[in-house]
Amino acid sequence: MRVRLLVCCAAAVALSGCADRLGLVPAPPKSAAIVVGDEPYAVRAAADVMAQGGNAVDAATALYFSLSVTYPVAAGLGGGGICLIHEPTKGQNVEYDFLVRDTLGRGAFGVPGNVRGFASMHAAYGALPWQRVIAASEGFASTGFPISQALATRLKASENVVRLDAGLAAEFMDESGHIKPAGSVVASSDLAESLAAIRTLGVSAFYSGTIAEKIVTYSSAQGGAITSGELAAYPINQGYASTVQFGDQTIYVPRPSTGAGAFASTLLGNLRHMLNSAHEGSNTEGAVVAAAKQALSGYGVANLPGDFGATGFAAMDTNGEAVACAVTMNGPFGSGHTAQGSGITLAKAPSSSQAGLASAFLTPVLATDTDGHVMLVGAGAGGPIGTASIADALARLSRGEAVTRRGNTGDPNLALYDTVNAILCENGACSALLDAGANGLSASPGR
Repeated sequence: MRVRLLVCCAAAVALSGCADRLGLVPAPPKSAAIVVGDEPYAVRAAADVMAQGGNAVDAATALYFSLSVTYPVAAGLGGGGICLIHEPTKGQNVEYDFLVRDTLGRGAFGVPGNVRGFASMHAAYGALPWQRVIAASEGFASTGFPISQALATRLKASENVVRLDAGLAAEFMDESGHIKPAGSVVASSDLAESLAAIRTLGVSAFYSGTIAEKIVTYSSAQGGAITSGELAAYPINQGYASTVQFGDQTIYVPRPSTGAGAFASTLLGNLRHMLNSAHEGSNTEGAVVAAAKQALSGYGVANLPGDFGATGFAAMDTNGEAVACAVTMNGPFGSGHTAQGSGITLAKAPSSSQAGLASAFLTPVLATDTDGHVMLVGAGAGGPIGTASIADALARLSRGEAVTRRGNTGDPNLALYDTVNAILCENGACSALLDAGANGLSASPGR
């Protein structure tokens, strides 16, 4: 299992200028707003939404839809995910579960949930008009964007998937059949048209309108088994997040009814027990790795895929509202099939081979102190080690240890800190932690 792990985003850049790539982003005051994610153009778009008066949910929604264009390997419109929202005025921590679902016909494509999930969150908590938070993503798709290093890395690793799909190949491959390098400007008129319909007509355009027709027609032709009825009736599961007590922290994770919630809760429970043990508790990293392996043993999986086609991101606003999201295509570019005329690549069905494991290891997390203030908001989306990284950060917070250094587990396949994006609040200030070896971004609106 080759994994890399990061307590937050890879490189931090404030909109007003570049931050030091070798250290922490300068800690803003507690009231400052921060957005973190894997792909820099999408993060900047989300920060721009905050600068226009948007809140954390607006920013997370803008970030997701921008990622669907600039980072489709993991965040396509055909995928699904989970988000946790901390609503400070009511003291509530709410979960939105909109993972990809199997079709009744058990086809190769899954029924997508991302569009309905983020639309539902925005309708309940957003401050800005829907059209405004979607606009940036439509712009990226229609006028083009330069391939970031973050996307280029995953495109290269998924070259065979891209080559076999006409839509993906047309956008991301050059005339000689090679992946376009970082800096190349790409666009998708079909995806821009789909996003325009979502922006102007709302979620109905995707689940029962022209986009739905394209998805169903393509799925039928490819034996994918997605029906118009299943798309129109896609359900959002909403409720209060599950809690795990960890020292003075209350940790909020997805409910056990999702595989992600079950794995995260088991890992944190194992870790709490080990840290309370005189022998295991002396070494945080060792305890985290042991807890992760113990939790993973219950899944009976011998080999894990190198890329789960997933990503996580987080946002916090000046009012203390915080959002952690993790989304997946159930593999890089999901099924590798783009519905003709839509620009939308469809996720793999969860029951397809190991595809369902991707959602099992999504780990959006919120942690609050005894006063209900957010201490950490973030998400792991890089397999079980992503969950382990979040657990490591939480354990270090509870023990008063630094969470800024790279883990050294002694196992080259379990190197802590590369697939988690998080915002950490300590001593009255919040900041994004960075690792100069990765490619993501954190940004704050330039107010």
